[in-house]
Amino acid sequence: MGTSSPEMAAALLLVMAALAGVAAGGDIVHQDDEAPKIPGCSNDFVLVKVQTWVNNREDGEFVGVGARFGPTIESKEKHANRTGLLLADPIDCCDPPTQKVAGDVLLVQRGNCKFTKKAKNAEAAGASAIIIINHVHELYKMVCDRNETNLDINIPAVLLPKDAGNDLQKLLTRGKVSVQLYSPDRPLVDTAEVFLWLMAVGTILCASYWSAWSAREAVIEQEKLLKDGRESSLNLEAGGSSGMVDINMTSAILFVVIASCFLIMLYKLMSHWFVELLVVIFCIGGVEGLQTCLVALLSRWFKPAAESFVKVPFFGAVSYLTIAVCPFCIVFAVIWAVYRRMTYAWIGQDILGIALIVTVIQIVRIPNLKVGSVLLSCSFLYDIFWVFISKMWFHESVMIVVARGDKTDEDGVPMLLKIPRMFDPWGGFSIIGFGDILLPGLLIAFALRYDWAAKKTLQSGYFLWSMVAYGSGLMITYVALNLMDGHGQPALLYIVPFTLGTFIALGRKRGELGNLWTRGQPERVCTHMHMQPSPKNTNCDAVSS
Repeated sequence: MGTSSPEMAAALLLVMAALAGVAAGGDIVHQDDEAPKIPGCSNDFVLVKVQTWVNNREDGEFVGVGARFGPTIESKEKHANRTGLLLADPIDCCDPPTQKVAGDVLLVQRGNCKFTKKAKNAEAAGASAIIIINHVHELYKMVCDRNETNLDINIPAVLLPKDAGNDLQKLLTRGKVSVQLYSPDRPLVDTAEVFLWLMAVGTILCASYWSAWSAREAVIEQEKLLKDGRESSLNLEAGGSSGMVDINMTSAILFVVIASCFLIMLYKLMSHWFVELLVVIFCIGGVEGLQTCLVALLSRWFKPAAESFVKVPFFGAVSYLTIAVCPFCIVFAVIWAVYRRMTYAWIGQDILGIALIVTVIQIVRIPNLKVGSVLLSCSFLYDIFWVFISKMWFHESVMIVVARGDKTDEDGVPMLLKIPRMFDPWGGFSIIGFGDILLPGLLIAFALRYDWAAKKTLQSGYFLWSMVAYGSGLMITYVALNLMDGHGQPALLYIVPFTLGTFIALGRKRGELGNLWTRGQPERVCTHMHMQPSPKNTNCDAVSS
């Protein structure tokens, strides 16, 4: 409770970074390489809103997907026609309808015939559009066979998932039903992505300064001990704090293996009870992170309470300030967990998530550029594999499926930062995985610690340019996200080359790459020697080692 345990920080690093590389726009319809465009069947797949009225009173709204064939669906709500809805007879419309439709919209079941045959029969009967109820809860893409030639279809077709279609069919028992079909365009710039970008960059900025500040205070404290003649065996980079964890080469490589196993476990066991378990784990980490951040902030104003300790069973010495802050953090996390399905619950999730990321970056440290390069390179490959290549074995992107919380009634797993798309007519959330902030953040925090230890200015150091590189890489991620129509992207695919490449290029240009790569700290002349140094041992590292 008093300070975050290194073991917990390392465990949370794996849990959070398992969702390392997903930035998504909450797409519903997915890519389909088996849906070729041919003459008369070349529409882009679009989501379609089906607004309903019962007895001239506005009712529910359903979402379906448009067909590859037929005319383009109107994008402006004010230009879309409001038309009566009729249930087809026969219900699957595989044979010509027995009734004349006279411009109404036909509602039909999936049946066993082709989508194009249903549309032709409906159009021949006088329908202005056709709505098809799928036989499963997912959305399929209505395509044409490669050998179809007579595709002169002049009415739009929309497919609804089974549950939505059945609800629409039930409305017909309540009276006269009218529908309006339209497919509004998404805005060119998603404001949610702008705020996510600011949140990610701001989180790394705060975490890096906290990490560097802690390291500098530890160095100052160690120099005081040396002045007093009491040598310390603590390493300067570890900052003299036993609560810090340095990542080594082995753990950097094992990260990919363990994180992959954890991701597969999430994918295979994804269910309501498993999401509840993840919520509990997230709340424990969130309480630890929020408490650590609040104690660090409030200790400036409540120094006596922060420096007075009491022994607590199982936790050891805990400050009075921590005891005062901890109940608030627990209540905050519990309230979020109970009301996490509410409209504004994303605010609590983001607060807990940011506090957790900042705390882990402050505790877990990269000792040199070699370890940082291995960690980020492994994360780069991990990200690409589980977003793109995993489709070859699992027939879907494992990372994106887990991030969206498919197979559950939850709106994604909690190990994400998310913001609602406020000006998007389709709603939903834009999300970014914790790992997309945490893993590059570890390298950027290392850059600032090095700059401060070497007494570099902002322009002559590595921190500023690493931050610019990270921001640019994340921006390119969102550009790619929009170019791919909202399909999830492996963010580290863009972030790692920008951030790591900039760091290595600058180090090579300045002739400091060797020192950054192996030692991770500048040469420091020791000014508090209590013995005659040998010519080979004239720096503080030699004295303190």
